[in-house]
Amino acid sequence: MLRRLVAGLAAIVLVVEAAVLVLVHIVLGRTTANQSMSIAGSDPDVMSKATYVMGAGMGAFLVLCAVLCAVTAIRDRAPGRFGRVVLISGAVTHGVLGILSVALVGWVAFATLMLILCLLVLTLTSYAARPGGDGSEGGAGEDTPPLPPTPPFGELKPTSP
Repeated sequence: MLRRLVAGLAAIVLVVEAAVLVLVHIVLGRTTANQSMSIAGSDPDVMSKATYVMGAGMGAFLVLCAVLCAVTAIRDRAPGRFGRVVLISGAVTHGVLGILSVALVGWVAFATLMLILCLLVLTLTSYAARPGGDGSEGGAGEDTPPLPPTPPFGELKPTSP
């Protein structure tokens, strides 16, 4: 129950973060276009369009992570290989941005990014694949211990005492 709650909460938080980041990039792009800002002679139109594209890309990536977390919460099953790779890359991205945010933005931004990082990591670890299983949850023999392996050529006995 707790892992479904964490995955659902991670999905909601990621959607909110995506919306905030897209809004920030729209404001930055408009500011760049209105002020005719350029860095080292760069074209201001290219810079504002690149800001819009970057915001859209980041927003799409975060929404993809949110969809994967939501699907994981709804199915109550571990994400597949592609889903794990995307969620791990999202966690790494949040870790790197958290480190950078301490110096550039402040401790509140760092704490927010670390909270999201914790939600992603907790989602990934709580839905970890079981060793020796196919990753699916539930089943009839879940409470019974596994049978010992049977040797291929019968039972071997030592020849010396």
